[in-house]
Amino acid sequence: MPKVLISDKMDPQAAQIFRDRGVEVDEITGLKPEELIKIIGDYDGLAIRSSTTVTKEILDAATNLKVIGRAGIGVDNVDIPYASSRGVVVMNTPFGNSITTAEHAIALMFAVARQLPEADASTQAGKWEKNRFMGVELTGKTLGLIGAGNIGSIVASRALGLKMKVVAFDPFLTPERAIEMGVEKVDLDTLLARADFITLHTPLTDQTRNILSRENLAKTKKGVRIVNCARGGLIDEAALKEGLESGHIAGAALDVFAVEPAKENALFGTPNLVCTPHLGASTKEAQVNVALQVAEQLSDYLMTGGVTNALNMPSLSAEEAPKLKPYMALAEKLGSLVGQLAQDDLDNIAVEVEGAAAELNIKPITGAVLAGFMRRYSDTVNMVNAPYLAKERGLDVREVRHAQEGAYQTLVRITVNTSEGTRSVAGTLFGNANPRLVEIFGISLEAELEGDMLYIVNEDAPGFIGRVGTTLGEAGLNIGTFHLGRRSAGGEAILLLTIDSAIPQPVLDTISKLPGVKRAKALKF
Repeated sequence: MPKVLISDKMDPQAAQIFRDRGVEVDEITGLKPEELIKIIGDYDGLAIRSSTTVTKEILDAATNLKVIGRAGIGVDNVDIPYASSRGVVVMNTPFGNSITTAEHAIALMFAVARQLPEADASTQAGKWEKNRFMGVELTGKTLGLIGAGNIGSIVASRALGLKMKVVAFDPFLTPERAIEMGVEKVDLDTLLARADFITLHTPLTDQTRNILSRENLAKTKKGVRIVNCARGGLIDEAALKEGLESGHIAGAALDVFAVEPAKENALFGTPNLVCTPHLGASTKEAQVNVALQVAEQLSDYLMTGGVTNALNMPSLSAEEAPKLKPYMALAEKLGSLVGQLAQDDLDNIAVEVEGAAAELNIKPITGAVLAGFMRRYSDTVNMVNAPYLAKERGLDVREVRHAQEGAYQTLVRITVNTSEGTRSVAGTLFGNANPRLVEIFGISLEAELEGDMLYIVNEDAPGFIGRVGTTLGEAGLNIGTFHLGRRSAGGEAILLLTIDSAIPQPVLDTISKLPGVKRAKALKF
């Protein structure tokens, strides 16, 4: 009988679900890391919330652990790469608290609009400062959504019900999806200039970190009010404090902070600031929902091998897994390549399989492509929920099978339409196991997609490769592998290099200015 440890406080119905499904369960909460290390080796599954941090040391001690289930969205407290290397599946419950978080954002919007916390404190202190608290109405105001995914779309729906106008900035929001939501799609600068209220609903990634930077906060309308129930680190907290003190920002409400638990923060005590201790998911309904979901998901995996909402494994049956695993690795890398190179807001993507790949279940392959393609924009996307998220954003996904073999015994091709025309990348498996890129944008080029890479589009000319190598060498960067392809002699060429370490931006800028370079971009796999 599989055995699961619930190490964080959860609704008691979760433990009962495990028992009903034939899984032995222990509920031991409040464990210190050293205490968890001593006992984790006895368990096949671990159910957590945010209190337990699953580190490399804990995973090393978890000799029997097969699956970790996080009751909630964020998995910052799990070392996912190391868990993957140990063969441990990591699951979350990405949609269990969406409504709760959206409602909290709306509540904070009301609170900051009407100065409710300050008015409450003043009144209960025996004062009657009716003229001090002059609020604003939400009706007729413009709400700017930064992030229009699952939670953002719920906030938009509620705001429209309050007769607000809604504009949204989201790289994946298509015009069709915007119309369906009843919002206007805009760029970030337009949103900052027009919004009376701004709410954030995006994960914390390299692209979104400090998205409300000092520079962007300065672009906002005077008197703007800002609400963040998403992730700490999306707002420059020092710049926000200055904006509140100067009066440029009329109010702000934060449920999340750059450092949590936020027992000390320079923002505390700033006028017109409302703070809550990461309560976005803190309702009875949400706590029950995520607890039940994580118990069901772990039970399914341990008893039947079913995989749902896994962050490091696709949804597939035990029979399909051995055959599909290398194809999904290839598909995810190709999707990631397209996602990193795409310069447009894409509204369609085609996944084509040829030869041996056409005989397999294409859904996990497509899920892997979408997971790779969208990962740069979302820290909760996985091979299970990627198709759902793509549909939610209006991304048209096509699957095409070609039973006949082409130049390769098996092939996966990803095609997208861009402002520059149709673009595709293709890959195959060497030895039926090793993913390999074989074509990029119509140019034959064989490469492994691994680690830190440098992608260059250039004019084919003598001496170019030497200049690139010299530039990297002078910067102390070592080339691991070198791959080159061209359309014709003297025509457009592509250079793909594996670098032993990440490429600093100044070095990338220098390479971009080399004679003949059309585009240079750092890639990460």
